[in-house]
Amino acid sequence: MRRAAEERRKEKAEELAARQRVREKIERDKAERAKKYGGSVSSQPSAPTEPGSVPSSPSQEPPSKREYDQCRIQVRLPDGTSLTQTFRAREQLAAVRLYVELHRGEEPGGDQDPVQLLSGFPRRAFSEADMERPLQELGLVPSAVLIVAKKCPS
Repeated sequence: MRRAAEERRKEKAEELAARQRVREKIERDKAERAKKYGGSVSSQPSAPTEPGSVPSSPSQEPPSKREYDQCRIQVRLPDGTSLTQTFRAREQLAAVRLYVELHRGEEPGGDQDPVQLLSGFPRRAFSEADMERPLQELGLVPSAVLIVAKKCPS
């Protein structure tokens, strides 16, 4: 029993040491990131000068708007299945429509009806003019879910 108790104490001590190493690594990584992306953060001392203040870290700063070069689109088909594909952010919405028309299941009637793409949230039906606009401009980047509906004759 003593040996088992000693082993448990050793394991706990090793676990605590491992946790401490991980915490130190995280702190080093934070310092490196702050040094790399925000030089002013690294020039501050690590200990706060005022008792109530907290040193700023990258996670507390407001996130900057990131530029994405790819867009992941999930398309929900009328039969309930879905297609997922990654497109370039600068590609036109027409490329998504073409992908849907090429990859949706063949209907028994042969010819497939033209489709209309809808956005779930915010609710929006994409027009023919939108087909020429890039995915990024339409607000579909970095990812979006589009719904396929049969085009209403108008």
